[in-house]
Amino acid sequence: MKRAWLLVICAAFACAVAAAAPADVRMIEVVGEGAKYWPRWRGPSGQGNVTSGQYTDTWTAKADLWKVTVPGRGNSSPIVWGDRIFLTTAYGNGEKLSMLAYSRADGKKLWETNLPQGGNEYAHYKNGYASATPATDGQLVFASFGSHGLYAFDLNGKIVWQHKFGLINNYHGPAGSPVIYKDRVFIYQDAEPGRDQSAFVGAYDKATGKTIWQVARRESVGWGTAVVINTGERDELIVSSQYRVAAYDPDTGKELWTVRGNTYEVIPTPVVAHGLIFASSGRAGPTIAIRPGGSGDVTSTHVAWSSPRGSPFVPSGIVVGDLLYLINDMNSVLTVYEAPTGKLVYQDRLGVAMREGFSASPVNVGDKIFFTNDEGQTFVVQAGRQFKLLHVNELGEQTLASPALVDGTWYWRTATTLRAIR
Repeated sequence: MKRAWLLVICAAFACAVAAAAPADVRMIEVVGEGAKYWPRWRGPSGQGNVTSGQYTDTWTAKADLWKVTVPGRGNSSPIVWGDRIFLTTAYGNGEKLSMLAYSRADGKKLWETNLPQGGNEYAHYKNGYASATPATDGQLVFASFGSHGLYAFDLNGKIVWQHKFGLINNYHGPAGSPVIYKDRVFIYQDAEPGRDQSAFVGAYDKATGKTIWQVARRESVGWGTAVVINTGERDELIVSSQYRVAAYDPDTGKELWTVRGNTYEVIPTPVVAHGLIFASSGRAGPTIAIRPGGSGDVTSTHVAWSSPRGSPFVPSGIVVGDLLYLINDMNSVLTVYEAPTGKLVYQDRLGVAMREGFSASPVNVGDKIFFTNDEGQTFVVQAGRQFKLLHVNELGEQTLASPALVDGTWYWRTATTLRAIR
């Protein structure tokens, strides 16, 4: 498909209603020692942006500093703290679930801790039983295992606490990664009502796992991860989910505001920049740019712009400079918008058109953006207002997880391996 034709199509359906947004809206990022590592889903920024260090932008399937086989199977991304890498895995059809730790120096497996469990839920093959990426504060590692609950491990693999949930009946299986905030861990799980565990969003004490607050939700499916932002006036926990985006008070769980417009299925993590929250949904649904704040249903007052088609189904977006980059994994098309206004900048295809061909979320290093498809191909795109494909790198194996980047090293989890590339 030619770029000019894509631009005509997008111009026909994109809708931009520019509106002023408070510039001080920001993601609550990891600070202190944790900012040196990759302690959570999408890194210390929570957005996939790497702000320091020198990283190679070219590699081949044989470029590993080291590569080790990971037992079981999982789509969770690796996280890094100190000299250790943590990730989750599942054996068979979820009969055994584990947390793993590896040495950053050579990939040696340091420990594996199996979870106490009984039974398991159904999961789609692209979701699996170990899809949620862990998070760590350097003291404990927190991981979500759907119906089996939220777990905390110490850095030596001992289970410190478990917060058990009932059966979560979500037709592709539960997902969504935990989020650390002050003294608590957030998780939300949407599910069909009337089962063991209905849909909820909750906050749990980091030290003990005890419930601080848990609020019922009405959404039946969804596999996303929340983010916490600061609006300049207050902190807000943002959940982009089925049919709507909602903000909660992180201290109490009170619902603050909601914006309608998402589609039925939502996976991408919201992106925050230029005073706006960018929420994408669908299989090729809308992206909505929202000014946070307000009270109640603010759909008519707080939507800065929206583009009703072409959004990603699985991968999250990324903002670099004043541009928002979205890879539509239903046809492998990259769409770039002016983040503040929604004006289309360009569209182009990355590789061969594939239905649900991208799962990993993009990362940004310097003036380059890295998009990895399910075949293990990483497309290196020059940031800017014109499409420029710099390289296509090969991992040589199916890759659904997103990478972790620390101290000049890429850490990749593929279908069967964990590998380091410098």
